[in-house]
Amino acid sequence: MTDESGSGEDKARLILPQLQLDDLLAELQARLEAARSTRDRVHALLEAVVSIGGELDLETVLRRITEAATTLVDARYGALGVIDEEGEGLVQFVTVGVTGDEIAAIGHWPHGLGILGLLIKDPRPLRLRDLSEHAESFGFPSGHPPMRTFLGVPIRVRDEIFGNLYLTEKAGGGVFEEEDEVVVTALATAAGVAIENARLYQEARRRERWLEASAEISTKLLSGTDTHRVTSLVAERARQIADAGLATVALIDEAGREFVVEAADGADAGLVRGLRLAKGQSIAGKVFEEGEALRLADGAAAARAAGTPVDLEIGPLLAVPLGVDSSARGVLSVINAPGEPAFSEGTQRLLEAFAGQAAVALELADRRRDAERLALLEDRDRIAKDLHDTVIQRLFATAMTLMAAIKITQKREVAVRVQRAVDDLDGTIRQIRSSIFALQATGDEESLRGRVHALVDDAAEQLGFAPSVRLDGPLDTAVDDETGEQLLAVVREALSNVARHARAREAAVAIDAGDDLTLRVEDDGVGLPEGGRRSGLRNMSERAEACGGSFATRRRPGGGTILTWRVPLKDR
Repeated sequence: MTDESGSGEDKARLILPQLQLDDLLAELQARLEAARSTRDRVHALLEAVVSIGGELDLETVLRRITEAATTLVDARYGALGVIDEEGEGLVQFVTVGVTGDEIAAIGHWPHGLGILGLLIKDPRPLRLRDLSEHAESFGFPSGHPPMRTFLGVPIRVRDEIFGNLYLTEKAGGGVFEEEDEVVVTALATAAGVAIENARLYQEARRRERWLEASAEISTKLLSGTDTHRVTSLVAERARQIADAGLATVALIDEAGREFVVEAADGADAGLVRGLRLAKGQSIAGKVFEEGEALRLADGAAAARAAGTPVDLEIGPLLAVPLGVDSSARGVLSVINAPGEPAFSEGTQRLLEAFAGQAAVALELADRRRDAERLALLEDRDRIAKDLHDTVIQRLFATAMTLMAAIKITQKREVAVRVQRAVDDLDGTIRQIRSSIFALQATGDEESLRGRVHALVDDAAEQLGFAPSVRLDGPLDTAVDDETGEQLLAVVREALSNVARHARAREAAVAIDAGDDLTLRVEDDGVGLPEGGRRSGLRNMSERAEACGGSFATRRRPGGGTILTWRVPLKDR
């Protein structure tokens, strides 16, 4: 018995060290695995830091941060929410792991309520075993994928909270541990530096674009480029400076009651170009009146109230005045689609400076054009005086001399030729006087003289020949707009009648602005048919009566028709 008992004790003493060694080896292996895991995680963290630190585009940086955080803690879903400047909600939401169809089913990103809002109000790391059990949890909207475990870590850029990292659904159904929190917090620290670098680079690029755009617009305006083309360039450069989806330039009309969208650039520009907005109920009116920028996280409701097209999708909006006080010309606006990032205060400052310089350039260009127009008018006035005081007087003196010669000549043939020369001189004097009145006009392309000539030119194709035109008197200054419109309508109707019914080979249009405004249209056609339709003639007669004048037609000696339309001119 003693031998057997001693043998058992010896075996026990032999087995015990072996068991202790196995335990030590197992513990060592576990620690090696933990060290290896820690090493791999540190390497992954370093790779993530290098990856996000080597990028300068802010959108790409945010995407890489979210992807790196999701990979480091084996999360199925990850998101980075950017907090607005007021620190009350989210203005941007970058997601990883959620498909496009799932995003479409959700409808919109979170606004920063519930658990997400808790991290905004209290920016400290937060780990949860089950989201639904937390008091701040609001549940998920329809179409949202199920999520249970949660890890949230704030991202700081210098001393401000830029946003939060949100990670859910750890792989294998486990919960996020303290090590996960430490790793993501370290990544968030590096992310803050990368975000700051990207923001500084973005700001520098915007300033560079602003300086280039300001110089380009000033150069084009002061070199005489058409104002409409320059406003289109302003819209294009403003959209680029603000990284916006759409930019518009709305100018106030002469009456000061409406804004007209003169230029637009970007998505849906065709929907708003040429749009008229009432000053009293539009966003542009508020900005124009107060002379201060307006920045909205969602401008849809205000834009709809102003009468913008229903098809235009409007999200974040920034509007700045185009000039201030007496030099105010309109409003420059940039717009993003719903779901796009809101415009920052830095973007607002850049756009305000750009709009201010553009307004100054527009003002200088107007002053330059006014000076050129004044110089042109002064030159025209000098030429008109020279024609009146020198050329006409000499022609008139020559005509008087010839008239005296008629009285003393004995031969009828000579008298007829002299009389013909006198008539030619009278016609030349009338043409010169007409030229003098044209020189003394404002030079506006939309002048009544110009419109008459354009109308006659248009009729030439229908007639098959070019009618002669003679315009006497101060047509552009003595004839008011209403009478001018009536005159143009009668000229158009008269030439149309000649083209359709007269079968003429020649026609002449003569307009004289004296005490009355007299229009005379003469052709060498077949004359007025007996019993023919008179609707056109009746229209011209009614227009004359409406202006207190008269209308008459008669046969032309040798064939054809003479139409005379006469109305009194209003007091000038």
